[in-house]
Amino acid sequence: MSRIRARFWDPAGKRYGIPTWPWRMAPAHLLTRRQLTAAGLRPGGQGVQAQVLWASRRHGAPGVRAAYLYDVRFALPKRTATPAQLDALAKANAARRTCPDCGRDAGYVLPRHLGTCLDCAQTPTDLKEVA
Repeated sequence: MSRIRARFWDPAGKRYGIPTWPWRMAPAHLLTRRQLTAAGLRPGGQGVQAQVLWASRRHGAPGVRAAYLYDVRFALPKRTATPAQLDALAKANAARRTCPDCGRDAGYVLPRHLGTCLDCAQTPTDLKEVA
């Protein structure tokens, strides 16, 4: 095992407080949130069970990075939205797409800094008053 990988090898959790593994060396039953989501699961109230640490050379954020792991054996199925919740979301998204000036559905979420659709924002204010 290389020196870098050995630096993050702590399955007992003595050095880092929780069990820690190097990149790609965690046991198969420990997954990240994204991996749980891809499997149709959620953590289900369990806390972080372990972590994966690796040295990052990414520009702007060098140093040690971490990914927190959850035990798949304690994970629960993802919840599904009720029809009432889906209707409420559809209405909220429609309101975010409707221009207050022209009243039409723009087909995209209106920019908050403009408050109107792009067509109304580009129209000079003198023409808006006449029309």
